[in-house]
Parts: sequence; structure tokens; C-alpha cells
Amino acid sequence: MSKAEVRGDTPPYFNIDPDTAMAALGGPATTEGFGSIARACAAGRADLASRGLEESGARRLRLFSTWEITRYLIPVATGHFRRVLKENPDLPQGRSETEGGAKWFTLDEVLRLRAHFGAQGSKAKEYLPYRPKGQPAKIAAVANFKGGVGKTSTAAHLAMSAALDGYKVLVIDLDSQGSMTSIFGGRVADEWQTVFPLLARHYAQHLRSDNQRRLDRGEAPVPLDDTLSEALDIRATGLVQKTHWPNIDLIGAQLNLYWAEFQIPVWRMQGRGWKLWDALTDTLAEDGILEAYDLVLLDTPPALGYLTINGLAAADLLLVPLGASFLEFDSTGRFFDMLHSTFSSIEEAENMAARALGRDGLAFQWDAVRAVVTRYDAGQQGELASLMQSYLGPTLSPHRQGYTALIGQAGEQVQGIYEADYRDFNRETYVRGRETFDATYAAFKSLLIGAWRRDERALAEAAE
Repeated sequence: MSKAEVRGDTPPYFNIDPDTAMAALGGPATTEGFGSIARACAAGRADLASRGLEESGARRLRLFSTWEITRYLIPVATGHFRRVLKENPDLPQGRSETEGGAKWFTLDEVLRLRAHFGAQGSKAKEYLPYRPKGQPAKIAAVANFKGGVGKTSTAAHLAMSAALDGYKVLVIDLDSQGSMTSIFGGRVADEWQTVFPLLARHYAQHLRSDNQRRLDRGEAPVPLDDTLSEALDIRATGLVQKTHWPNIDLIGAQLNLYWAEFQIPVWRMQGRGWKLWDALTDTLAEDGILEAYDLVLLDTPPALGYLTINGLAAADLLLVPLGASFLEFDSTGRFFDMLHSTFSSIEEAENMAARALGRDGLAFQWDAVRAVVTRYDAGQQGELASLMQSYLGPTLSPHRQGYTALIGQAGEQVQGIYEADYRDFNRETYVRGRETFDATYAAFKSLLIGAWRRDERALAEAAE
């Protein structure tokens, strides 16, 4: 006889008293009840977001110490760094919290120091990040329709990594949940402060051109409604918000952005010739965004809708985060299958028309596509991760983003890893926690640099 039988133990789902269950159930849920829950969440969210805010209500970025700068940000020995500051009193000198204590600098000051070393320092060292002259910014999308894979976290930390590396970054939140917007302290009142008006403008421009052709044929034009007329005057630069990072800007999102998923198919039905998948690509290029920034990072919704299609079509680099589990591997395979079906169908339809008109066909291309294992536990997931690697080969990045204590603690404090002050952690925990995200960024930066280099060489060869 088992111990459970001797004690009379039963599983917790046996012997539930109906009257007790009814008493715990509470009253029926209503539509108004959803509103109450939403208001409670909003109050809690505001409380959490207030941590790390200044009295003015703005997010602030922490300071960076001499140790951190010389170890992670500028490749220079600490002693030489101090000598350069002493010899150049016009450079930022930092501030000490105690007399004779370590010097601390804002990121703005770090960027100024980086520029000085780039101009005056050894040419053998990489003080300034690589970007070929004359090349536009690269657009990177982080996407998967499986939730909980670390998509937004990966995108945010890549943006922060690139900013610390000296790049100027624009983050575009395409997810109406607005998690990326919250990470960077964005304030978005309605859909007119998101990418929605850019998509509307692209369609309005198409409709206006179509109307001219109608007039030329003696047909009545299709009137532009108030939404489309207003969108014609909006530029991407007017949607950009500054963040608490001096070299990260944001075009944010909020719940009303989801309206685009309903509006875009209506526009598509009205204008069959509208290339909706080019809307984000064309407007960013037209508004000078690709010259103003080094890197544009897109956080996409966890679904393959019209916003995601726009993000993926605009992207040069595509990163697909996934966990090392059967379900996530299976779901990610289905995601790639949907990408294949979606973009193949667009190409097929466009190329049928192109052949009839004797024009060049459409072929979507990305500089690189990589799947990235996130929240990795080597002790539990090593075998499955190796199996995934054997099937996906180079498509799966060999770097696996581990989960450490630093990641959990930083998340509880509503901060990115790079926003966390290392003094709040054991030094070893901080160094180990940074390593996994630094390695993720290194793998991404290699793709970024390689893509730029390939474009640079192709341009030179074309000019010969």
C-alpha cells in the first residue's frame, strides 16, 4: 500500500465541494468588468513605469563608470584614458560621488569621448562603429508569431547594444501592445503618433496617382477621405520621439495601431494596384530616415498580419527568436512556412502582371535571416538545441542567449540589462549576465557589417 493510500491523500482536483467552489466563483463577468481590469492594469503599469523616472516624469539613463567605459565601450587602457582626460580639460571629466572616488559619465559624454578617441587615437583600434560612407541605414526586424520567445526583449537589447557601440538607432514599435514603447518611456496618445499615418500616406499617394490616370481617361476620381487627406501632410520625422538614450529615438505604438490591420485590407480592395508591402519601406526612405540613422530596429506583432508583412518587407536583416523547446521549434517552422507562402503569393501575383506588361518581376530579398535561441538553459536544453542546429544549420545562430540572474533582476526593476547599474549586482553576476547579450549583439553586428560591406563592394563593382 502506498504512503498516499495510508494517509488518504488525493490529488487536489478530487473532492471539490460545489458550494465552496460557487462561493469562490464570484459574480458573472461583464463587459464593464473588462474595463475595470484594464484600469487596474493601467494603474499598476504606471506605478511600475514610474520606477527609474525623474521628478519631471521622464525616464533617465544611468551613468557609466571609468571601469565600465574602458572595459565595454571604448577600447583603451584605464590609465591612458585618465591621462587623455587630464591632458584635455575641454573633454568631459566626469563626476565622483565621493572625494577621490570613481568617475562617472553620462552616455552623451561617453559619445563625445568616443569621437575624440576616434579622431585622435590609434588608427589600429575601433573607436568608432563601422558604417561605409554613402550607405543607407540597415533595417532589422525581430519577428516570430509565437509569444514569450523574448522577441521584444531581444530587439530592445540590440538597440541598446548598438547605441552603446556608438550607432544612432531608431526603434519602431509595430506591435499595438506597445511593450517596446514602454521600455523606452514613449508616450503615444493615439494611432496618429504611430506608423499608421505613414501607411495611410502611402496609400493616399497611390490613390492620388490612380485618380490622375482616371482623369486622363475621362473617368471620375475616387475622393480621398479625411484620414487620407490628413496623412498626406505627415512625415516620419514628425512621429519620432526622443528617449532617455541620447542616440536611440522611437516611433511608438499603442492599442489603436491595431486598427491598421482592418483598414489596410479595405484600402487594398479599393486600390488593387497598391503595393501595400512597400508602404513602410518607401515612406522611411522618402522621409530621410535611412540617412539620419545607422540602424532601424522593428519590433513586430506576434502574428503575420499586415503590420508584420510591412516590417518584414522593409527589413534587410531578419532575426527570429525562439526557445529550445519542441513547441517553439515547431511553431517557428510554421512561421517560416507562412513567410514562404505569403511572400511567394505576393511575388507570383506581381510577376504575372509584370510579365504581361514586359516589366521586371518582384523578388523579395534579405541580407540575412537568422533564428536565435533565447532564454537558453544549457543544463536542460543542450541536446534539443544541438538537434535544432543540425536541422537549421547556419540559419540558426550558433550563439545561444542564456538566461542569468541579471536578466531576471533587471526585468523586475523594469530595466534593460544595459540600463542596470552593475553596483546593484554581484560583479561576477553582472559580467556573466552581460556576456550573453554582448555575444548576441556581436553575432548581429557581424551580420550588419557584412551586409554593409557586400553593398559597398557591389556599388564599387557597378561603378567600374
